[in-house]
Amino acid sequence: MILVINPENPQKRLIAQVVECLREGGVIVYPTDTTYGIGCDIFNKKGVKQIYQIKQRDPRKPFSFICADLSDVANYAQVSNFAFRTLKRNLPGPYTFVLEATRIVPDTLTTKQKTVGIRIPDDPIALAIVRELGHPLVTTSANLTGEEPLGDPSLIHDSLGRQLDLVVDGGIRMGDPSTIISLIGDRVEILRQGSGDTSWIHQL
Repeated sequence: MILVINPENPQKRLIAQVVECLREGGVIVYPTDTTYGIGCDIFNKKGVKQIYQIKQRDPRKPFSFICADLSDVANYAQVSNFAFRTLKRNLPGPYTFVLEATRIVPDTLTTKQKTVGIRIPDDPIALAIVRELGHPLVTTSANLTGEEPLGDPSLIHDSLGRQLDLVVDGGIRMGDPSTIISLIGDRVEILRQGSGDTSWIHQL
């Protein structure tokens, strides 16, 4: 099923429909500020397992997740003063920040080192979904592992639709994946260069 939502002013009744699907254990595709993501509620173990199967991804490589705002991030990650300043400066935006996880994060979403990747995308639809849901949303690009992300929701539906409960159509999204930056130990390290500008790192 494809659900078309206004990308700039998401309709509340349609966001509520998406969240109902998530609360029932659904796996969805939704737009972010970079490209489309596949996601479910982070506490939905069955859904997380299903996303690994859809992606054909090594289960030892955990997914990142989307938080609603900076105060929400503090529930799921250890945020030092340095990390907070860095997050505040760059979020919402096309970055995934790697931080030490808190105990509340499910093991399926943490590395062996107990770290997590967290996003706050600059996208009204994604943020509206997370706020209404009340929990973070798993995020991984809408493609098979090793293939290019798909930015057209119709193509995503054609390719992966049978394995999904809902495709949220917020228009074409052809950006690169997010830039992944580790802030572990208050040390800034670029793990993957993507959509986000990283020139600010040299000014720290």
